[in-house]
Amino acid sequence: MNSLDSLFEPIASESVVDLVAGQIESMIVEGILREGARLPSERELSERFDVSRPKVRDALKRLEGQGLLRVRQGEGTFVAKLAGEAMSPALIDLYARHGHAFYDYLEYRREQEAFAARMAALRATPSDREAIEHLVRELDEAHETDDPDRSAAADVRFHGSIVNASHNAMLMHMMTSIYELTRRGVFYNRRYLRSIDGTGDQLLAQHHRIAEGVLAGDPVEAEEAAREHLDFVEQSFREGIDRERREGFARKRKITGELA
Repeated sequence: MNSLDSLFEPIASESVVDLVAGQIESMIVEGILREGARLPSERELSERFDVSRPKVRDALKRLEGQGLLRVRQGEGTFVAKLAGEAMSPALIDLYARHGHAFYDYLEYRREQEAFAARMAALRATPSDREAIEHLVRELDEAHETDDPDRSAAADVRFHGSIVNASHNAMLMHMMTSIYELTRRGVFYNRRYLRSIDGTGDQLLAQHHRIAEGVLAGDPVEAEEAAREHLDFVEQSFREGIDRERREGFARKRKITGELA
């Protein structure tokens, strides 16, 4: 059986177009179908919904008219870009010049991810747990092989898996935009953070603790672990920036001393 078969359920005859559109809408709201995801063909959807192709076509046209789907000629039907950019390029450049915005970003992530971890501990399904465990193994392997790129990618996906397990649709859509900024290294480079940590051992241990809290169904522990992880990130950056500032002053004093 194709794995997509389990996503779509046969529907009764009345209000077929409404029901087809409604199922697809629900999957978008719940984050099952994300922006950019390609839908099966009309024929495949017709078979999976067990309705006629004209009804499927009408439903897809309705969703396209609502801005939820986008048809690319010769390519297929895709979920449209629904969430706007968290920040415009101009605002990102502005924030890059004013470092305090970075701490606003961490503050926002700390509160949202603490909430997500709490909810995940209460709501995670077996599939959610499997995804979290898989990403913990991915983090472990990337750490063992000293692969910073793989580690950075797994880091973002790990936090995303916790948010997904919260089953809060609004949170999932909002954090997708935030994690895209993280993935692009807009505010910080994880390689730099790992260099501050020294070995990355503490970061790995913190991810393990978040996962363990969620998997144990302990909302208090999961929330505390997520909050302390972001506290550690913030404190590490503050210390790293201060260390670089002091080193800069020391180099300048050395130069002036040599010129004296």
